[in-house]
Amino acid sequence: MGQRDTFLNAGIGTAVTVLLSFTGFSPLLGGGVAGYLQQDGRTSGAKVGAISGLLASVLFLLFSVLFFGLFLVGLSPVGMFGVPGGPELLILLMIFVPFVLVWNIGLGALGGYVGAYIHEDGTDPSEPAEAVP
Repeated sequence: MGQRDTFLNAGIGTAVTVLLSFTGFSPLLGGGVAGYLQQDGRTSGAKVGAISGLLASVLFLLFSVLFFGLFLVGLSPVGMFGVPGGPELLILLMIFVPFVLVWNIGLGALGGYVGAYIHEDGTDPSEPAEAVP
């Protein structure tokens, strides 16, 4: 697929992360797919997994802002129906955004490392592969 094509593999990992977002550990799975597809060692797998987690974080945060910002806050006066507004909303965002970033990027990097580890077959990557008859 995208052997050593970092952004293609990160995009595929992001798609897996978003599609499996109903699980709590989807960045781990998306990063694992990206690291497995990278086929360039564990360090490179962790990097592409982290990029995958970053891209997924951007998508999740955009969706959250659109949903909560436009739907909940836009349709009700600030502070009604238990929806925080003003300083409360700012404090929630100051906690929520870094947590989402650390969670997605960290699990994506871990998944990328594990995916690259799974891809390795124990041979020296500098040696040519043996031909299978």
